[in-house]
Amino acid sequence: MAQTILITGSSTGIGKATAQLFQAKGWNVVATMRSPENETELSALDNVLVTRLDVTDASSIKHAIEAGIEKFGQIDVLVNNAGYGAYGPLEAFSMEKIRRQFDTNVLGLLETTKGVLPHFRANKSGTIVNISSIGGQMTFPLGALYHGTKFAVEGISEALHFELDAIGVKMKIVEPGMINTDFGGRSFDFTNDESMAEYQDVVQKLFGGWAASTFPGSAPEVVADVIHNAVTDGTKTLRYRAGDDAVELLDQRKALDDKSFIDGLKAQLNLA
Repeated sequence: MAQTILITGSSTGIGKATAQLFQAKGWNVVATMRSPENETELSALDNVLVTRLDVTDASSIKHAIEAGIEKFGQIDVLVNNAGYGAYGPLEAFSMEKIRRQFDTNVLGLLETTKGVLPHFRANKSGTIVNISSIGGQMTFPLGALYHGTKFAVEGISEALHFELDAIGVKMKIVEPGMINTDFGGRSFDFTNDESMAEYQDVVQKLFGGWAASTFPGSAPEVVADVIHNAVTDGTKTLRYRAGDDAVELLDQRKALDDKSFIDGLKAQLNLA
């Protein structure tokens, strides 16, 4: 019997590429998104259920999981992919925007995970893949909120790795580098207040540094391949890097002390 994967944030980018890859490999796919009525490509594929799931709406999480089980009999894998990046000076953010970032990237991930765990526990099997980022191991300027959420995802996932082993469930973290997705557009929330003149040099240099980056972004399909490997490799490996830049930057972060790494990043961004 074909296995079933449920993926959050499947309308674009990594989520959509992952849905397409697993479907092509014979899996049943529950492709979830906030506005399923706008999806046409995935809806046309065999063995794909496109349904609504907003990670900030508890009832939609419950209904999506129930719909997936009703359609395909059971769910074997959850990919917590939905999320976005809030960047900007902390002072410029309203508490409403701060809460939205954590509600989506952290609390939504926890609620979706909690939603599927009783099913996994009853089956004594399952795999959860949490999509983190290189930004869960290192930071860029102006990313206090985004990196705060991804550092949280790393800690949550590593801790869950222990307890979920008791019920036969594998925990995986995938850490993409720069990816050519909607993250820089629809999934990027930049907040600034130009009246706070002290921060504007950092703002300009950060965007200039990103624009001049020598690392080309990887295609979403690169991450989808890593997710597929994480799900199917039969190991209890916890962390997987996705993209050449992820490998290089995280190796640097691991090899250097805080001052050396941070000074190097400041030099690259002309902030030294």
